[in-house]
Amino acid sequence: MNTTDSLEEAIEVLQQLGLKAYEARCFVGLSRLHTGTAKQLSEMTEVPRTRVYDAIRVLEAQGLVEIQHSSPQQFRAVPLDEATATLRDQYEDRVERLHDALDTVEIVEEDDGTPVQEIWAMSGRDAIENRTDQLIEDASEEIVLVVGDESLLTEDLVVSLNDVGNGVDLLIGALTKSLQNQIQTAVPDATTFISGLEWLQGENVTEDETAIGRLLLVDRSTILVSSIMPGSREEQAIFGEGFGNGLVVIARRLMAQGLLTARDPKQ
Repeated sequence: MNTTDSLEEAIEVLQQLGLKAYEARCFVGLSRLHTGTAKQLSEMTEVPRTRVYDAIRVLEAQGLVEIQHSSPQQFRAVPLDEATATLRDQYEDRVERLHDALDTVEIVEEDDGTPVQEIWAMSGRDAIENRTDQLIEDASEEIVLVVGDESLLTEDLVVSLNDVGNGVDLLIGALTKSLQNQIQTAVPDATTFISGLEWLQGENVTEDETAIGRLLLVDRSTILVSSIMPGSREEQAIFGEGFGNGLVVIARRLMAQGLLTARDPKQ
């Protein structure tokens, strides 16, 4: 990525974080200077000089820019680590406010408590990983997880798996011996095994075929199955809950294929 592309990407990300276009351009411009005047900043960023002052006032109020009241005034961006920490705090605060606001919204329709078998589709690795972490956290009896792609063994997933309570059986399948060793090292309390599902093996999937990402069964009632799209490597998933015993038994036997019976606490 060249300098121009990097600058444009930085401006785009700052706008996604809530800055307006002129504010983002002025901050990125100042990040390239030790100090700068409104005239210098206007020439560098192509922001009209009168708008530079408006942008600087907003940036100063957000703790991203410092002003020296000389003649002419001098501006400078705060150190990068401070700026990113400030933006992170602001972003997290907005997310928390969103959560609190939506958490108080009244539900229009209440369900009648009757178990319903449902299947839902999801997209995006972050969203699917968050759902995976939540399902693991909510488990009370058993977790069966088959990892179909090494890239999915993230730090967040490892933390979630290591936080599983002592009363929950944790069974994790891998496609290869090397991946099994990684999982066993990262999650020492888990029972690991090589998946017996040959169609999951990476070498049997061509670049043009969809590969299985993760298979998760929690408490024999909630299932999540994801796939990784060819080319883009984007992850998509289906998620379901409220299933009857028949489907769950079949799913569990398929997922746990390759697990030694003697080591399976609930076979």
